[in-house]
Amino acid sequence: MTHTNPAHQLTAEIAETWLRLAIDNIQIEYPHMAWIVANSAGDYALHRELHPTFFGSFDWHSCVEMYWVAARILRLFPGLPAEREAVALIDELLTPAHIAQETAFCRDHPGFERPYGWGWLLKLQHELDISSGPEASKWGEALRPLGEQLVAQFSNWLPKLTYAQRMGMHGNTAFGLILALPYVAANVPNLYQLITTRAMDWFATDTTYPFGYEPSGADFLSAGLCEAVLMQRLMEPGAFARWIDGFLPVSGREWLAPAVVSDPTDGQIAHLHGLNLSRAWALGELAAVLPDRADELQAMRDQHIAASIDVVAGSHYMVEHWVVAYALLLFTEP
Repeated sequence: MTHTNPAHQLTAEIAETWLRLAIDNIQIEYPHMAWIVANSAGDYALHRELHPTFFGSFDWHSCVEMYWVAARILRLFPGLPAEREAVALIDELLTPAHIAQETAFCRDHPGFERPYGWGWLLKLQHELDISSGPEASKWGEALRPLGEQLVAQFSNWLPKLTYAQRMGMHGNTAFGLILALPYVAANVPNLYQLITTRAMDWFATDTTYPFGYEPSGADFLSAGLCEAVLMQRLMEPGAFARWIDGFLPVSGREWLAPAVVSDPTDGQIAHLHGLNLSRAWALGELAAVLPDRADELQAMRDQHIAASIDVVAGSHYMVEHWVVAYALLLFTEP
């Protein structure tokens, strides 16, 4: 289903399609990929038994992303035809009892979904906290014990992380922290300061990032752009301007071309569609604060959107179960 439009804007029609996609994905149990280190035979229970809220959409973090997609669309586009169905579904699945079970699992498996799923969960928590209406408030309070558990796990893990992971997949440190930052900035000042300190430890002296080495074959994130966005969020504007000047390639030549996706039915190769859309989001974030390079960055952003926006809906499940989160991210932030 084609959703390209010249201005690359999110319309109510597209939002309805994406909301229905989130509703469907939240409920699809199979195919499923488990992401655990088993501590006992009991850990091999059916996924839905272990995760009564986040059992759908192929894997745990993708299911969290779909709840975020639904929550953000419900906030930005109230009154869509699919709204009643979305509210009923989330009411059924995002309950205090279910979240208590999710929280206990994360507590007992502290490496589970670190840091990618942690970041998306806190992104969802923040979305519910800033949404108006009784449903969002109820869901936010139900989710909060899990959010608080993952805040504690972030706080315990970051001091031990000697080296950041600079990669284009789930282990990327910078992207997990970007996702967590809105909730952390609003609610956990000590963790916000810890994130700032660690980011400076890891990234403050980086220069001349080798964008020519990207992408690897299954990337859905740009390690370089994620690092740049994180530093923009944490540094004072003047300091960031000096840092980014030494980090990005010299202006005036093409240094980032959209990835070519040869087989969207292959789950790993399909990641490259997400790379195009997450790059577009990051390029937009940087263009918003770098006026001298805005035209260059926006041009690359548009190229990346055009390369992959048409596959968000109506393509293949290996794309559809997650990439809509990146499309929504780039159309609604900054």
